[in-house]
Amino acid sequence: MTLFLSNIGLALIWAILTGRFNPANLAFGFVLGYLGLSAVRRVLKPSEYFRTLPRCFEFAGYFVWELMLANWRLAYDILTPRHRMRPRVLAVPLDVRSEGEITLLANLVSLTPGSLSLDVSADRGVLYVHAMYASDEDAVRQSVKDGMERRVIELLHGTERGLSDG
Repeated sequence: MTLFLSNIGLALIWAILTGRFNPANLAFGFVLGYLGLSAVRRVLKPSEYFRTLPRCFEFAGYFVWELMLANWRLAYDILTPRHRMRPRVLAVPLDVRSEGEITLLANLVSLTPGSLSLDVSADRGVLYVHAMYASDEDAVRQSVKDGMERRVIELLHGTERGLSDG
């Protein structure tokens, strides 16, 4: 957390020095700060920051891609005369266990157009999802497990747990 705050501080210093406080300049300052911190990381205390931050950007890129695909599928289905919707409620078994992990996964599923998280079982072992395009139920379950759930585990626990559990 300290390195993250240092990185934000370096981005703010960059914005002050350049005199431009727009999002693009702050992002550029953040990248410069990250590169500067990684250049001197041998002097700093050991930290997961240099592995976690790239994973965050990877995860954000994956989610934005999934969001765009779901939007395109939904728009295509709305604009064409033939509807391809096959709505179903599916039970998706969970590998994530903590409340935070389940909440993050459920919110990501709900943010994706065409799917909605409905409930979690009492033992936190199953997430109930309403999917609009569920003609192949196993494929939908697998896409949640191999897509979002695996990436949530990798993001929150590192690559080693994400690969060994999935």
